[in-house]
Amino acid sequence: MNNLQKNIKNVMIVFLALFIALISYISYYYLFKSEEAIDSVYNKRTQAENSRVLRGTIYDRDMNPLTSGEKTSEFSQTRQYIGGEAFAHVVGYYDVVYGASGIEKKFDKELSGSTMNSIKDLFASADADKVGNHVVTTLNSELQKKAYELLGDRKGSIVALDPKTGEVLAMVSKPSYDPNKIQEEFSALSQDENTPFLNRAVSGLYPPGSSFKIVTAVSALENMPEVRDRVFEDKGRIYFNDVDSLENYNGVAFGNINLRTAFLRSSNVVFGTLAMELGNPQLRETAEKFFFNKEIPSRTLTIDDSRFPTYGKEEVGNIAQSGIGQSGVLSSPIQMALVASAIANDGVMMEPNIVKEIVNSEGKAVKEFKPEVATTVTTPENAQVLKEYMKAVVNEGTGRAASLWGVQVSGKTGTADTDAGDKIPHSWFAGFAGYDNPEIAFAIIVEQGGNDSYNASGMAGDLVDAFFK
Repeated sequence: MNNLQKNIKNVMIVFLALFIALISYISYYYLFKSEEAIDSVYNKRTQAENSRVLRGTIYDRDMNPLTSGEKTSEFSQTRQYIGGEAFAHVVGYYDVVYGASGIEKKFDKELSGSTMNSIKDLFASADADKVGNHVVTTLNSELQKKAYELLGDRKGSIVALDPKTGEVLAMVSKPSYDPNKIQEEFSALSQDENTPFLNRAVSGLYPPGSSFKIVTAVSALENMPEVRDRVFEDKGRIYFNDVDSLENYNGVAFGNINLRTAFLRSSNVVFGTLAMELGNPQLRETAEKFFFNKEIPSRTLTIDDSRFPTYGKEEVGNIAQSGIGQSGVLSSPIQMALVASAIANDGVMMEPNIVKEIVNSEGKAVKEFKPEVATTVTTPENAQVLKEYMKAVVNEGTGRAASLWGVQVSGKTGTADTDAGDKIPHSWFAGFAGYDNPEIAFAIIVEQGGNDSYNASGMAGDLVDAFFK
């Protein structure tokens, strides 16, 4: 065989290998990746085909529309957001250029009425008169608007749940944006240092501060016999060494107190001591029962994982700080709302859910999202102890700004240190209302709101007042 024949043979082998690789890639994409490509909100072909179908409506729990739209041509339609900025993060936006977010993204396939499941379906004809399915949410529109109003110009988030079902009644994040102006303002919004696109309710991670003492108290009740009867000596500060220490707010010493008083007065000394005695593994185990370090199960929401750190035995200061929700502890607002809801619901945490059902254009339900138990975090007996402690916080302790006439509000305040240059702490309140029959659980964070005269505690009272009215 001469050199020419050898070269021809080598070229043919290379072409054959490339051909086999191309066929293999196409086959793999067709068999395994086509559905992902079809479902992508950035797939222009899919968007064009979906535009032939009038996008379904998103409703609140009482069937008030939060979106509307109409066809303007065969391949185009309008989309309006009736709720505006107050509903922006939860409803989201849908745009042929900038994609989608929120419920618009999570339930894009249902709203668009898409029946495409493979590449070949892209080339099938769509019914020009077809209307997509509608999404009925669990949102209480009036409470959502009130929560948005309460935050005012402050950065932060408010999440409210039904503790018995896990249904999200309100979910607000600020700063917000107008989804009706997404095309005009997307570039500026995406570069805004205040991150208006960030849904702080599910993706904002903050040190929870003293609101985390709910979790530390549960861990103590579960792992320390007779802890309720124990007398702690609170001198206002505990020392870890010659340099490092942990003190109460303003260095106040509470003297000899029990666990209940330590909770309602928010003693850092006592809860730092409890964390050191429990040890990092035991406190972390309790935190993980509440889904810290784990994915919170939800069929209708995507929630970033809250975090509880791992420390060695020698890291005494960090261990103590973790017991008061500082050091490496980070939580989303919905996480703390779920912590409060589990206490309100006798230790049972329900799966958070923001969609009740999917209905077709004839109004028939095609899919329902019934309440499901996520986990049991503690016993009913321990939950009852914490309920009483949380009631005492509002009636006698640090949360009196949340108290209302005629409705028992219960909860835990939190003042969480931040790394911001001005060192103003975040303000938290996590709680529930309706003591014997809790109907709402919630968490409120006001970024750097710790020194404001109207902070998370005051907002909690106004939120509950609006709910029961």
